[in-house]
Amino acid sequence: MNIHPEYIVDEKSNKKAVVITYNEWKKLLEALEELEDIKAYDLAKSLNDESISFDKVVNEIEAGI
Repeated sequence: MNIHPEYIVDEKSNKKAVVITYNEWKKLLEALEELEDIKAYDLAKSLNDESISFDKVVNEIEAGI
């Protein structure tokens, strides 16, 4: 994923904020959501000896179960 940030700096050139394009922001959010799904799957798998399909876990997460 290519991100092209622009920085907002103060009078001493300390970085204070980052500006990215909307499309880059959407890609970052999608990647974060995927990582959250993977983390939830890993947690569910570690707490339960019963095998659970990835699709079932994702469906339960999306349903708020």
